[in-house]
Parts: sequence; C-alpha cells; structure tokens
Amino acid sequence: MARRNISQGSKFEELAGYSRAVVDDPWVFVSGTTGFDYAAGTISDDITEQTEQIFRNLNWALKEAGASLDDVVRVRVYLAAAEYFKPVAAVLGREFASVRPTNTTVVTDLVYPTMKVEIEVTAKKRDT
Repeated sequence: MARRNISQGSKFEELAGYSRAVVDDPWVFVSGTTGFDYAAGTISDDITEQTEQIFRNLNWALKEAGASLDDVVRVRVYLAAAEYFKPVAAVLGREFASVRPTNTTVVTDLVYPTMKVEIEVTAKKRDT
C-alpha cells in the first residue's frame, strides 16, 4: 500500500504543513497531538481533560489509519511542567494498561500557553 496522509482539518496542520497521521503500512505515525477539541475549537484548562481529549484525537487518527491503541508500540509525551506528570501518567496507565508501549516523557515549552501536554504515538498494524 502506498503512503497515505490523514488530516483532522485543524488550522495547525495547514499552518505548519503536516498531517495528523501518516500511514506507511504496516506503520502508523501520529503527530504530536494536543488536547484541542477540533470540532468545538476549544481546549480545557484541566490537565486530565486535555489528556483525555488527546486520546479521543489519537483514537480518531488511529481508526482512520486502520489501527487502534492496541497497535501502539511507541509513545512520546511532552509536558509543559513536571507537575503534570502524575495526572497524565494516570490516563496513560489506564489507556495503555494491556499494551504497555515504550514511553519517553519530556518536560519542555509547548507552542501555546494553553497547551499543557502533547502526545505522539507510533503504531504497527498487526493484521497487515
């Protein structure tokens, strides 16, 4: 199968010239994903809600790519502050309890002050 780009239609994708995900079977690479609710155009101030929205966005992208969270082999988490580690880790632990992908977590500045966490994943489809 040829490379396929998946767009969520966010203004950030157009501005920075990237895709939400790229499928290059059997691999799926999902860009750094924040807690923006793209349908509503909003982002919560709550770190747990941002992380849960990230997983809704990740699930959408993976489904569009023919994959799921069960296929994730690599996770990279970017936190705007170390204090966000525990609430983000709680959501990660719940979502990846049975999969247990590799994970790197980094504390760094994010593009907008409203963003507290950004997560990117790599998945390998098992049925390809």
